[in-house]
Amino acid sequence: MTSPTTVPAISAARFRVGGAAVAAVGSSLPAGVVDSAEIEQRLGLAPDWIARRTGIRARHVAAPQERLDTLAATAAATALERAGIAPTDVDLVLVATSTADEVMPNAAPMVAGALGATRAGAFDVGAACSGFLAALATGASLIDAGRARCVVVVGADLMSRIVDPADRGTSAIFADGAGAVVLVASGEARIGPILLRSEPDTDGIIYVDREDQRMRMAGHETFKLAVARLSETTAEAVAAAGLTLDDIDLFVYHQANGRILTAVGERLGLRSERVVDCISGLGNTSAATLPLALDHSVQSGRLHNGDRVLLGAFGAGLIWGATVLEWGVPA
Repeated sequence: MTSPTTVPAISAARFRVGGAAVAAVGSSLPAGVVDSAEIEQRLGLAPDWIARRTGIRARHVAAPQERLDTLAATAAATALERAGIAPTDVDLVLVATSTADEVMPNAAPMVAGALGATRAGAFDVGAACSGFLAALATGASLIDAGRARCVVVVGADLMSRIVDPADRGTSAIFADGAGAVVLVASGEARIGPILLRSEPDTDGIIYVDREDQRMRMAGHETFKLAVARLSETTAEAVAAAGLTLDDIDLFVYHQANGRILTAVGERLGLRSERVVDCISGLGNTSAATLPLALDHSVQSGRLHNGDRVLLGAFGAGLIWGATVLEWGVPA
């Protein structure tokens, strides 16, 4: 009988017990970029038609040979390096995605293998554009319960693979990319209650049929619902954290559409500089938008250790939610 492989134990000195905190964030984008002007020309749209309606001027699009798990692993590796954590210290890898490279296996075990996370469990989380928030809730809960000490949470999607190139409502908006955060047990809970809500999409507002594998979206209805649900759940999450809107330093929403971001900010009475809008060069990358927006905020100097951040997302399902977290790991 083959002897079991000896797996080294995590050093107790590396992490504390409980109290999930974000140690670092990383991102990865395909090299290919498609300008909105190119899509407008292809679909016979007026110049700046896309930017006026969505705020998107360009988006990254994966080449046919590029794989989602490769982008996801690159984002995760960057986050681990920034956190100063070895892959062998990771307990769990979660990948939120709707566009895994294969139906089976999940993307997560492929990502864990690419990272060298030999001690980690791994599975995918399917909650469409709210997937990263759902995966964050899973990872943070395991750390808070003392069942894990280090969890890598990835949001990754190759939406260009499922949009209809002839549909201006989806091909103009969706894009490809991956972002990741590293959650660690810090002894001090820095992630507040993560509120997740859902209702069945019986009207087919956002869906992908198995037969043609192409995304369909009712844009006007999606806009109205996203603004209403994001506004409601923001207020609920802030109250659940025992805070007010004035206590939040930065509002990071799912980058679905620039007009949605503006409308939510106006409904909540938020100054525009408090609401992250990085959709212009990234487009809507579904589950990847939240970690990509967080990385953008860190790299642009808008997000600092100790800042209070509101995360909110809305997507197919219908699934939406929000949480408040304090950025970084306590000293």
